Amino acid sequence: MGMSAHQSPRMKNDEWLTPPEILAPLGSFNLDPCAPVVRPWDTAANHFTFKDDGLSKPWHGRVWCNPPFGREAVKWLRRMAEHGNGIALIPARTETAMFYECVWGRADAVLFIKGRPHFHYVDGRRADFNSGAPICLVAYGKRNAEALQRSGLGIVLPIERARSTGEKDNG
Repeated sequence: MGMSAHQSPRMKNDEWLTPPEILAPLGSFNLDPCAPVVRPWDTAANHFTFKDDGLSKPWHGRVWCNPPFGREAVKWLRRMAEHGNGIALIPARTETAMFYECVWGRADAVLFIKGRPHFHYVDGRRADFNSGAPICLVAYGKRNAEALQRSGLGIVLPIERARSTGEKDNG
């Protein structure tokens, strides 16, 4: 499966771009470890594509992560939770094992996006159909939770993190 695959059965494509209207209010990012190979706009200062295998590379700074929607997503969310500084865009399936493992008790906030966004083709064209599933943004780190609050993209739910002894806030 390619990078940034999304849910709608009408999306017969594996690579999708995050809409700029979602990215812009969140501020700048240092790294997008699962970026599409072709993209008319940058999502971060640095990008890894499937050719780079972003899961095997070191992550740095504030990370934007729009992983493939499917069985591979949990690998990206685990990595994001371990990194502790960034925002991930995932399906808002709050009852799933992935959410319980990587979001509840590990993230700092979840923003439930109002409506279902329309992602973009790699040439920049907006898809005529929406994502087919509710979408949320998951913040790791206090500053990222604050960015969700300021964004105006939807409803933000702060999360009480389960911190281990000696864990620092990478906010």
